[in-house]
Amino acid sequence: MLWRPDLSAQSEPYKVLLKKGEFTDETRQNDDGSVRTVPYKLYYPSIETPDLNPEKMPVILWSHGYGGNRDGAGFISRFVASHGYIIVHMTHHGTDSSLWEGKPGHPWDILRQTRVSRKTSLNRFKDVPFILDCLTGWAQVNPDVGDLMDFAKIGMAGHSFGSLSTQIAAGQLFPGLDKNLTSLREERIQAGILYSPVPLADHLLDELSGPNTENVYKTISIPILHMTGSDDSSPIGDHPYTHRLPVYEGTGHGEKYLLVKEGGDHMVYNGTRGKLTQNPMRDRHEEIIRIFSLAFWDMQLKGDGAAQTWL
Repeated sequence: MLWRPDLSAQSEPYKVLLKKGEFTDETRQNDDGSVRTVPYKLYYPSIETPDLNPEKMPVILWSHGYGGNRDGAGFISRFVASHGYIIVHMTHHGTDSSLWEGKPGHPWDILRQTRVSRKTSLNRFKDVPFILDCLTGWAQVNPDVGDLMDFAKIGMAGHSFGSLSTQIAAGQLFPGLDKNLTSLREERIQAGILYSPVPLADHLLDELSGPNTENVYKTISIPILHMTGSDDSSPIGDHPYTHRLPVYEGTGHGEKYLLVKEGGDHMVYNGTRGKLTQNPMRDRHEEIIRIFSLAFWDMQLKGDGAAQTWL
């Protein structure tokens, strides 16, 4: 049996619709004392299409990169959603586009000079279980989409800082406010994709208390697809792509995959360029990203043996 024999990187068999909103968490506060709010953007295939199978669909969370928001990476989510998935993008206050919007200068220059507190990082990671908790109730009052959401099959993906958020949800250890390594593993998430994985050292603002030689990635406990490129240097720290490989090498779960795109850069996953020049391989890289992502989700969340064979 062939895996999606008519597939191309431009094929979107079902019309994709959007819903936007926000969830408010009265139990958490941001650094400025404001109540934590998590805006979302949901991609889902139209159920008005007559031949669309109305069976429940897996749910995938998307976490944006540093300085991004829920509107990034649409080319990936539209494609995957059109093939029978529901994708939920989150905006993480304190590491989002509000850091640079309306301010003079290039966003990258502003972000390089901005210090992210440990509390803000932890709040970002805690957005994941919070939004999953909210979605179950949301589904009941939005049955046009909610009736299609399969909460028994949940994945998560993210770009850059969103990769780190996915790594944390997958079981990677991270220093808490007391500087001791802790786990924020979200047990409902069953598989993940890391677009530009992030090593823990990039987000340590001070020394850990106690021994810090432990492999913090060995506790990752779900299948993970790691995706990077030979030009995937960090726009903040200017590290080469090889700086990202220890996340793959240290990941403890036995089912892990690494894709390195020749000439692939950091911003291709977001669909924007930032300060990067045009990449003549961009269309090809976006094609690879879309198709490999769909194959991985089909294998992990739909149990598609043909997708596994193809990969």
